[in-house]
Amino acid sequence: MVSHRRSSQRGPTTLASVTVLSAALATAAAALSAAPASADPSSGAGSGSTGREGAAARVGKLYEEAERATEQYNGASARTKELRDEVSALQDRTARTQARVNGMRARLGALAAAQYRSGGIDPTVRLMLSERPESYLEKAAALDRLSGTQAHELHRLQAATRELEQQRHEAARKLAELEASRTEVARHKKDVQRKLATARRLLNALPAEAREAYDRASRSDGRDEYIPDLTGIVPGSGRAEAAVAAVRAAVGAPYAWGSTGPSSFDCSGLTQWAYAQAGISLPRTSQAQRGAGARVPLSQARPGDLVIYRSDASHVGMYVGNGQVVHAPYPGARVRYDPVDMMPIAAITRP
Repeated sequence: MVSHRRSSQRGPTTLASVTVLSAALATAAAALSAAPASADPSSGAGSGSTGREGAAARVGKLYEEAERATEQYNGASARTKELRDEVSALQDRTARTQARVNGMRARLGALAAAQYRSGGIDPTVRLMLSERPESYLEKAAALDRLSGTQAHELHRLQAATRELEQQRHEAARKLAELEASRTEVARHKKDVQRKLATARRLLNALPAEAREAYDRASRSDGRDEYIPDLTGIVPGSGRAEAAVAAVRAAVGAPYAWGSTGPSSFDCSGLTQWAYAQAGISLPRTSQAQRGAGARVPLSQARPGDLVIYRSDASHVGMYVGNGQVVHAPYPGARVRYDPVDMMPIAAITRP
């Protein structure tokens, strides 16, 4: 993220490019400040701060907020999928129970037909064919008028009918929860899109030359092509080794919010995908991945460990050794290597 990037280790930016960048950012910031209606009021993009540092901080903040909203979107999307699966399973169970109840009623109907042919239908058989036999069963005296076989059949029908009713209620509750989750997904999606659009408007306010300088000096910092020396680095387990190999193979893939690969990723989508290649299922969000294993201190970090960033656990990368992580940084960047301490570390988890 912009607000946590270290200065480049690939050589100083020239004085001329810094001067051009600073002047252009100041001009863009002043223009945005003079026309706050075009900016997102909640983002601070219409504030009066000027200069490169102010503009960079605003863009960095927007990307950070967008990433938080992305993880909320990911969590809501994962919950929606779970609920959809649960509803489908409940509907299947309800259909099977309904078929079982129908079969019981058919057997009782055959008994009623036999009794009718032999001289009339016993009142207890009428009970068996009623829509709500439990209302009759609640009267204990009625059981004395049932044969053992009839009582057994009626009890089975009663239990199946109650089960069917419970399943219908549960399915209705899950459907309502599913609808609420879908609404939440849509809300977080709009939040991400709004913040990213505001960041793009801020960057697009710069001249082309200044945008290129901004990208070099303040965002990618040359890291997209950086490959550290990891010779001799050995992961702690075979699965961790497979996950590290997968995440390193993803270096260069574009960031795309809400994406879990294999051609593009967001931060938690990358780590989830990499561990899936190793046969390990991780939760969808960085917050959930924080609790997906044993906690270890930074001094004991091994390749394959998940590094969770910020106090709200809104970013995650994978430690690959030699003080480096691989992560999907932010929109417009590609999966890349960065120093493990590129931003505040909240936890290190070993799946």
